[in-house]
Amino acid sequence: MENSKTKKLVLSAMLVALGTAISILCEFIPFLRLPFGGTITLASLLPVILVGYFYGPGWGFGASFVFAALKLVVEFQTVGALFTPGSDSYAGVGIALGVLLLDYICAYTAVGVASFFRKMKHPAAALAVGSLVACLVCYAFHTLSGTLFYGAWAEWFFTETVFGGFAFSKWVLDTFTGTGLAFVYSLVYNGCYMIPETVITLLAAVGVSAIPAVRKGREG
Repeated sequence: MENSKTKKLVLSAMLVALGTAISILCEFIPFLRLPFGGTITLASLLPVILVGYFYGPGWGFGASFVFAALKLVVEFQTVGALFTPGSDSYAGVGIALGVLLLDYICAYTAVGVASFFRKMKHPAAALAVGSLVACLVCYAFHTLSGTLFYGAWAEWFFTETVFGGFAFSKWVLDTFTGTGLAFVYSLVYNGCYMIPETVITLLAAVGVSAIPAVRKGREG
């Protein structure tokens, strides 16, 4: 029993470390980074999802929480700027704590939800559906954070950025105001990295599920 638990801990730690390493490496690839936050990390969530796929929700959410904490450590400079008076990113303690909670702790810990689908009969479907739901829940938390804390940028985003030339942007500005406009802005902005991330993760999940060791790795 002890050997089994140790094996789970070691593999879980390795997978979380792999996901963190992928996330860090992608930060150094300019075309994967959005100018105001958010990075397409090329399936960095998948190793974390695999922990829950192998061992169930307890391990899945535990690994996801550790991953969220490591994301905070890795992005400490960005997160810390939100708390630093005089910084261009200073947002006040209340907003900074809200961003920290929603964009990091909640968004990435929620990846553990993928483990709820591990019992599906077909291994590829179990991993793919779990990965899809995990990415969408993560996207939802990022969108909520953007709506609550970054909505003031909505009008600028739809007029002064590359989106300003699209009829869609004019329609959004003519149709939405206040919280509605903030929500559409956050949905679009976060979608610029989370939609590609979701597609990549889903494709990677299907590919990984074909590996015999992964197919046989589910417990119980």
